[in-house]
Amino acid sequence: MSYQPPATRSTNALAVVSLVCGIAAWCIFPMLGAIVAVVCGHLARGEIRRAPPGSMEGDGMAVAGLALGYAQLILGTLLIVAAIAFIFLGFGLHFWR
Repeated sequence: MSYQPPATRSTNALAVVSLVCGIAAWCIFPMLGAIVAVVCGHLARGEIRRAPPGSMEGDGMAVAGLALGYAQLILGTLLIVAAIAFIFLGFGLHFWR
């Protein structure tokens, strides 16, 4: 029998970037971090799927980055829409009285 060294598993770098940017989207860079987290998360999941089975880790980190990024984008969009509605509806009613 020949000796087979254990297979090494590497963590996908884009998955790590997605998770870090997803966390940063909630702490430091709201919209920019969210966009980077979503893009890197999708790229990481694609790379992990195309890699040979069992050779690459990081799918959970990529999914977490995607969830944080999408949640931040949705919340940010809702806040922007609410601010615009408040400006047009809230101030507009005050000036017409």
